[in-house]
Amino acid sequence: MMLKVVLLGTSGCHLCEEAELIITQCELTVELVDIAEQEQWQEKYAVRIPVLYHPETQKELGWPFTQEQLQQFMDELI
Repeated sequence: MMLKVVLLGTSGCHLCEEAELIITQCELTVELVDIAEQEQWQEKYAVRIPVLYHPETQKELGWPFTQEQLQQFMDELI
């Protein structure tokens, strides 16, 4: 089962880059969404990025998170 997960962030965000590194180390594939391109994302996430978001359940994993927390989040989605 392939989960669709989105990383909400913006370009030039060093925390977003750190989150991407953790995601890559866990060998997950996520869609990167730049919140600057969509007003509704800006309003909700401007001071919270990076946030890992699962559109189907609307569950979120906010920064900071570890590899272990990321794995637990993904396990809960299955």
